[in-house]
Amino acid sequence: MRVLGIDPGSRFLGFGLVELRAKNAVYVAHGVVRTDGRDPLAMRLQVIFEELQRVIDVFKPDSVAVEGVFTHKNARSALILGHARGVALLMAARAGLEVYEYAPARVKRSVGAGGNDSKDSVARMVTMLLKLTTPLERSDAYDALAVALCHVHQMRSPLGAARKSASKRGGGSSDFASRLSPSFVPAREVTP
Repeated sequence: MRVLGIDPGSRFLGFGLVELRAKNAVYVAHGVVRTDGRDPLAMRLQVIFEELQRVIDVFKPDSVAVEGVFTHKNARSALILGHARGVALLMAARAGLEVYEYAPARVKRSVGAGGNDSKDSVARMVTMLLKLTTPLERSDAYDALAVALCHVHQMRSPLGAARKSASKRGGGSSDFASRLSPSFVPAREVTP
């Protein structure tokens, strides 16, 4: 099982890939999608879309885990972050991948960093768990790998395995792509 973890952001979006091999999480790849903060939001979202498409095409993950929404003091920043998350969710849905969302505190706890620990703690734990030999360039990449590890840990748990089995039988609701519905009805389909 190969998991693409995503730490959303409109200027720096981290991604990390982890694979479950013989019950061990193994590092595959990581990166950061960088956009120019001076560009209009639409252009930044397009860059994120295109880069995530490349990542999915090259690494062919089985599922995608995205860090969930957290409270933000600045409403504008939260809204922009939501747009970047939306692009990540859209890319996964278009690729037919299952999408899982995890709260930031849960991600931190899953790697042993605790719910309120610093980004340095997450980086140290990810480095240890994945046996990374060189430091990563940005905390966004560590965070994305932590999200992927969180999902791997969830799938290794008895509850996670049962949920995955139910999803394969069609009884689960984790297939994000199948739950999408149009947000509007074309005029020709509206009856007076």
